[in-house]
Amino acid sequence: MDSARAKELLRADRERTNGLLAEMTGRRQADREAANQSGDMFDSAEPLTGEVADESVVAELRSHLAAIDRAEQRIEAGSFGRSVKSGAPIPDDRLEADPSAELTVEEAEEAGSTRI
Repeated sequence: MDSARAKELLRADRERTNGLLAEMTGRRQADREAANQSGDMFDSAEPLTGEVADESVVAELRSHLAAIDRAEQRIEAGSFGRSVKSGAPIPDDRLEADPSAELTVEEAEEAGSTRI
C-alpha cells in the first residue's frame, strides 16, 4: 500500500475514533449529571454498570488512537505495511480494513489479539 493511501485511511480512522470517543465522553458526562439531579429515586446500579462498560469502550478507543499514532510513525520510518513482530508483509486488504494493524492475521491469532 502506498503511503498516501495509508495516510488517508489513518486520517479517516482517527476522525471516526475521535468522534466515537467524544460521543462516549459526552454520554458519560450526561449520565453523571442525571445521577446527581434531585428528584425521583432510581436504581443507582444501572448507571454504574453502564459506566464500567463505557470506561472499557473509552479505554479501547484510546488504545486504538495510540495504534494509529504508531502506524503514522511506521509510515514516516518506511516500515508501514510490515509486521512489527516478524517484519512479514501485511496484506493490503488487511490494511484497508484496519490501517493501524501491527501484525499479520496469523500473528494476531497466535497472540490472541481482539484486533484481528
